[in-house]
Amino acid sequence: MPAENTHHSAGPTAPEAGGSPKRTTRRFPRITRDTARPEGGGRAAPGDAPAPARQWPLLVVLGSVALGLLLTALDVFRWGTLLIGAALLAGAVMRWILPSVGMLAVRSRFTDIATYGILGLTIVLLTMMAQPRPWLVIPFLKDTLHFTLTK
Repeated sequence: MPAENTHHSAGPTAPEAGGSPKRTTRRFPRITRDTARPEGGGRAAPGDAPAPARQWPLLVVLGSVALGLLLTALDVFRWGTLLIGAALLAGAVMRWILPSVGMLAVRSRFTDIATYGILGLTIVLLTMMAQPRPWLVIPFLKDTLHFTLTK
């Protein structure tokens, strides 16, 4: 039985004759040298465009959230939080439709759409159910609350 090579200084790749790296082991490397960009994580505008134009999807979402937070701070609670939820839903739609969204892409397309969509929908629904004078009343929630709090 041949002796196993325990020398790790060369790493998992060794150069081929053409100079390109060739994988010499099936084990994953101990140290990650780089990470793959998420699908759709390319620039949303050409590389010669100014920096804000290249990241416009992220800036739209962040700007809308900032405006929603400002409205909430100015005591326009319902419209501010509704705008925050709508901004996240818009982020989900942009992630779904646009081929490149810049830094709005964080994980895989499915994970981003699910995260932005679920958070946005939850914020919108909770905003619509907020007291006083809720815009949306779900009767079984009130019954569930009374059932859990009564002895």
